[in-house]
Amino acid sequence: MNSGSPSVNLPNDGQSSNGGPIQAPRVVPLTCHGHSRPVTHLSFSPMLADDEYYLISACKDNNPMLRDGITGDWIGTFLGHKGAVWQARLSNDAALAATASADFSAKIWDTFTGECLQTLQHNHIVRAVTFSPNPTHVATGGQEKKLRVYDLAHSETPMEIGAQTHTGTIKSIVWSDPNTILSASDDRKLRWWDTRSRELVTKFDIDELIGSCELSPEGNLISATAGKTVYFFNAQSRQLIKSISTAYEVSSVALHQQTRRFITGGSSDTWVRVYDYDTETELEVYKGHHGSIWSVSFSPDGKLYATGSEDGTIKLWKYTNQPYGLWK
Repeated sequence: MNSGSPSVNLPNDGQSSNGGPIQAPRVVPLTCHGHSRPVTHLSFSPMLADDEYYLISACKDNNPMLRDGITGDWIGTFLGHKGAVWQARLSNDAALAATASADFSAKIWDTFTGECLQTLQHNHIVRAVTFSPNPTHVATGGQEKKLRVYDLAHSETPMEIGAQTHTGTIKSIVWSDPNTILSASDDRKLRWWDTRSRELVTKFDIDELIGSCELSPEGNLISATAGKTVYFFNAQSRQLIKSISTAYEVSSVALHQQTRRFITGGSSDTWVRVYDYDTETELEVYKGHHGSIWSVSFSPDGKLYATGSEDGTIKLWKYTNQPYGLWK
């Protein structure tokens, strides 16, 4: 285990902010059907109102789906991609969706009508996409090894950041503040870029191939996985807070900051695992999926988390001791 100075202060008062003691309640998950092939990525919107947020899923069946975040109820399917969709994200107001696909394109969608507003054509598979904090721009990356930023008002002339720097497929992109973008690539590096100068700010070398890299719902923490290790970075200072080694291959991770627990999904088994952030010990193991778990994400209120699997299903797991959603 490596740890830097803990510059994000996680609460540790014995009580969670969602109404119960610090523990991971054992409940039966809700299963969301609809996809016909492996689910590659899940992403929640921010909280839009009391008890209102949304979940978008990417899938190898070419058809990203939008759902009610609390119940998992299907809202709509975005139709138009001709290849597997590797990543899908919602803008901060959930009015737009962005998807990255093996059909050499990223698409921007209207989440109210389902209409494709823009197709951003690439020359190879697009693996990563994300919105700027205000949804005027999107960043993309993939097997071209190019990090591009598109102004959605003038998308015909994208800006390339860090030209000829990446030597591996860009797997994920985090836009943590208006002037900083993080790229995670198969050359085993995390790179932070200044969007104004297009220059490299700092980088972090990782020993294994990077599996995932995500911004926390609070916007203050970046979680990444590689091999059997999970990493937590301060989103503002870009410093490593802590890395934790596990006994299993980890494809995705999500930290619940109030309860100081993190959830992992693995590429080598079908189990959802719950760990203590401080002691680094495995606390709970949940069975539910029948394939590798490629994506794990906490809801913006922290009262549930979602998992997406090779088995083509999405599962929602309650993470509060109080009645919530369909768990009455």
